[in-house]
Amino acid sequence: MFSHATIANLNGLELQVYNFVIKNKDKVMYMTIRELADAAQVSTTTVLRFCKKMHCDGYSEFRIRFKLYLEQKIQQPVNTGVSEIVTFFKSINNKEFDDLIDQAVYHIANAERIFFVGAGTSGSLGKYGARFFSNVGKFSSYIDDPYYPINSDMYKNALAIILSVSGETAEILRLASQFSLHHCKIVSITNNDSCSLAKMSDFNLSYHVPQMVMSGGYNITTQVPVIYILEVIGNRLVKYPSGK
Repeated sequence: MFSHATIANLNGLELQVYNFVIKNKDKVMYMTIRELADAAQVSTTTVLRFCKKMHCDGYSEFRIRFKLYLEQKIQQPVNTGVSEIVTFFKSINNKEFDDLIDQAVYHIANAERIFFVGAGTSGSLGKYGARFFSNVGKFSSYIDDPYYPINSDMYKNALAIILSVSGETAEILRLASQFSLHHCKIVSITNNDSCSLAKMSDFNLSYHVPQMVMSGGYNITTQVPVIYILEVIGNRLVKYPSGK
């Protein structure tokens, strides 16, 4: 029901509805359209647009199809976070997402130098990605300092893989603009494709999982999709060792 192509077609407000639905499956079945709109902090019109993009004629049909969707799923223990990950893997099990991975591989394989960029948790994943790519024969380095100096000679014929959950971190956006200024291609991996970083990139891969932010602003959104994306790209790079 929630394919990657369908989720990727949602705008920011519609994603709020999707995220609420995924995180509150049991409640949604008994909510009116007004109750869902209020809970997701959107209008009823937005909920109806969301239903249309889920290929339903209206909210009533969405609830029926959603109920059937839940009945077909294998029940998981409560509060394990497994359901969001299972939903992600189901959403990417299609040719559309496979083609997106192939496009990312093409961009990366044809670059002379690869730089992974991220801050915080994304910085740690960038370090992992650089090591993984180097292991498969595509030497890569990583930058986890958002104030790292950018110069034209260093980034000639290079590609930056920028990791960011929100795609709105000011320091990362500043770095991305510097990369673009020096004609360095950007492939971004973000939680959604409507963020600023995705729009600044030459190519974007998004994973669309419910975002979780703790009090204090600490983002604990699962990064399993990012690790999967990095590893599947790395494995396919083995077939293109010389960027052909």
